[in-house]
Formats: sequence, structure tokens, C-alpha cells
Amino acid sequence: MSGFDLIIFDCDGVLVDSEIIAAQVESRLLTEAGYPISTEEMGERFAGLTWRDILLQVEKEADIPLSASLLDKSEKLLDARLARDVKVIEGVKFALARLTTQRCICSNSSSTRLDMMLTKVGLKPYFEGHIYSAKDLGPDRVKPKPDIFLHGAQQFGVAPERCLVIEDSVHGVHGARAAGMRVIGFTGASHSYPSHADKLTDAGAETVISRMADLPAMAAALAEWEVV
Repeated sequence: MSGFDLIIFDCDGVLVDSEIIAAQVESRLLTEAGYPISTEEMGERFAGLTWRDILLQVEKEADIPLSASLLDKSEKLLDARLARDVKVIEGVKFALARLTTQRCICSNSSSTRLDMMLTKVGLKPYFEGHIYSAKDLGPDRVKPKPDIFLHGAQQFGVAPERCLVIEDSVHGVHGARAAGMRVIGFTGASHSYPSHADKLTDAGAETVISRMADLPAMAAALAEWEVV
């Protein structure tokens, strides 16, 4: 039986153009803390990870003790920037209006931040009641672990293999594939980089789109193909 019973959207970098804003804020904080890194490198290496996990990874890699206050500082700065500057990804409303499959959001962002961003850009009504944050499951259950994707599928009673995930990050693709789901990669946000599509494909995305307006046709095409 071909087709999908649920389409799962990541939020940051898929529905809202927020990853570039996070990369700008976090690269500045890390550089000030003694770990010089550009906005572009932040987006390429760490998009899709929580700030907590980014800090843990940097500490291991560079052997630089990072202050716990950076956690709160980043959250406050980023929330202020997102509330002011975040925009919807072009073509999202067009795509959502044409997709008839039931849908949800599975994100590493907090429920509070998701609510703020989706309300600001006018997307909340498209997902009302089906917006899930991995942080609500626990700090150790965020992407690239598959937990949030499995949680989303369970809310609809849908088997993982009947789910299609839309992801912009390697970490997100890894999580979705670990959950047993099929994935379309997306490279149309402002934080995208030259090798982005190749990295998403290498991580397990079946195909990659750079325009959200192409999603309905691509989802329909993949629905006709069974993965053996």
C-alpha cells in the first residue's frame, strides 16, 4: 500500500526562517566565550541541535569550560530577536493549503518558542493541537534521537513507515531515519550552504527540495514509491 498517513514538519528552517537568527546569536556568544566561529559555520555544523547540546559539543571539542549562564543568556537574546525578526519560509502557506494528509510539527524548540514563532508568522492555525516539542519529553530525548518523531506518530496512531518527515538539518534527518520514517530534505532557508543538499542526502533524505511550493508534488511522487 503506497502513500503516507502523516506528514511531520520540523519548524526551525522548514516553516520559519529562524535558524539563521539562532546562528547569528549563538556564534557571537561562542566567539565572545573564546570559541571563534562564524554564523555560516554555526548553521552548517549545529543547525537542528539544542543550544545545550551545542555547548556540550563545543566543550568536548575545544576543552573550553563554558559558563552555565550562557544557556539563559542565549535563550533571552534569541527569543527577543525571533519575536522581532522571524519570518515564514516562502511557499509554506501555499504548500500547507494543498496538502490533504494530516500533519504535525516535531521540533527541538521549546513549546513556548514554537507558540510565539508560529503565532507571529500566522502558521499556528494550520497545526493547532499538533505541535510537539522534544524538550517536553526531556532534555536527553531531543533530536538527533528519534523520540519526538515517534511521539508525533503515536498521537495519530500512525506507524513510522507511514510518516513523511520534512527536515532541514542533518541531525533531524538522522532522527527521522532512526524512527523508521521517510524524509524529504529542505534547503530553502537563509542558513543553507553549498553542500547542504548533499549532506541531507548522505544523512538519509530520499530527495531534497529548495522551494516549499514544490512539496505537495514531491510528497505525492514519493507516495507512489514503496521503500523495500
